[in-house]
Amino acid sequence: MDLLDSQRAFFATGRTRQGDFRRTSLKQLKASILSHLPALYEALWQDLHKSEAEAYVTEVAIVLREIDDQLAHLSRRMRPERVCTPLFLWPSRSRIVSEPYGNVLIMAPWNYPFQLAMAPLAGAMAAGNCAVLKPSPYTPNVSAAMRQIVESAFLPDYIAVVEGHRDVNAALLAEKWDYIFFTGSPELGRTVMRAAAENLTPVTLELGGKSPCIVDNSAQVDIAAKRIAWGKFLNAGQTCVAPDYVLVHQNVKSPLIERIKYWIEIFYGADPMLSPHYGRLMNDRAFERVSSYLSDGTILTGGQTDPAQRYIAPTLLDLGTPTDSVPVMQAEIFGPVLPVMEFVRLEEAVGFINSRPKPLALYYFGAPRTGKAVIRSTSSGGACINDVVMHIANDRLPFGGVGNSGMGKYHGKESFRTFSNRRAVLCSPKDFDLPLKYPPYKHFKWIKRLM
Repeated sequence: MDLLDSQRAFFATGRTRQGDFRRTSLKQLKASILSHLPALYEALWQDLHKSEAEAYVTEVAIVLREIDDQLAHLSRRMRPERVCTPLFLWPSRSRIVSEPYGNVLIMAPWNYPFQLAMAPLAGAMAAGNCAVLKPSPYTPNVSAAMRQIVESAFLPDYIAVVEGHRDVNAALLAEKWDYIFFTGSPELGRTVMRAAAENLTPVTLELGGKSPCIVDNSAQVDIAAKRIAWGKFLNAGQTCVAPDYVLVHQNVKSPLIERIKYWIEIFYGADPMLSPHYGRLMNDRAFERVSSYLSDGTILTGGQTDPAQRYIAPTLLDLGTPTDSVPVMQAEIFGPVLPVMEFVRLEEAVGFINSRPKPLALYYFGAPRTGKAVIRSTSSGGACINDVVMHIANDRLPFGGVGNSGMGKYHGKESFRTFSNRRAVLCSPKDFDLPLKYPPYKHFKWIKRLM
């Protein structure tokens, strides 16, 4: 591929290793984003029915914060890190040097097409890499806007955007990259990992899964309902860390349902289809898949659909007790349908969660002490106690999955580390040598003591 060859040649010049170059490039990226905001907002509206306010909060602001964080800490992150050297290696010195991998491929999904492409790009640039950005073909307007942002700021031998469908993905994955960063479904993640394995290319896989939400009988029900309604129906439920299902204590099930209904109307009005802040399903295939779940339980609220607009109303679906026997509980929903199941003992809810693949996020509403105990007895990529989704907004927290929900972390310092090879360097004096390590090991008793 000519593009990859030109990026390899540019990386070989060593310019991206220079701190001034990285700093200038990050500032250029930020300036280009700000100058293209009107076009970007329009593209997000056309592709996903995202209002400007939601686009800023969930896409633009997160990327700008990531760039600012990398700029603020770049010098310190680039600086070699001193580590202790054991006595038996005296008088050598030890350092960890963060060096760029080289040529990076970033593959982004469609649900947050700007954030999930540009945030990792900022980390890759801060770490000193060249990058090819592959946005989703399902958000063509956003892809075009990102291409304009990148092309107005950088030459393609440094940063480039490549558009296309699965044939383009296959062609890109057939190349030998120094690092691949992928965000998408577990199924596609396996395809990426198989391709990377051919060249032993390291990968970060940001996948998804069914993120559970426990509402215990000690929860503040109104606050829980408000936060769950917001986090679930944001972007019409097409959020990888959205609560995928609710496990609620039977004592608070009825009031929780009533308060979620209340907050849905407060957020989106009596008819969410008319709200400028309520999204649409990505395509007809997604609409058909998610709407098919409506028959899997008892509809408590919502359920209205409009195929022409790919609209599904915010929907609560009662499944009774915890079950995975219906389709809505067998795959990530990725839409505005929220199954609700009740439990009597908290151990039931924890056991149900632990019987399933590890999720990208886990949420607990109730006494903080109990929430900490739930976190200790489960596993997930991230977690919130008495909140949902918001852990991704703190760039000092690593974001990523575990097991089926992914591997590798990013955001802030973790982004810099993800796109850097942390190279171990031992520096020994050139004119002084201890004889202990050499045969015939006359000083073996001292070696045993020192080691």
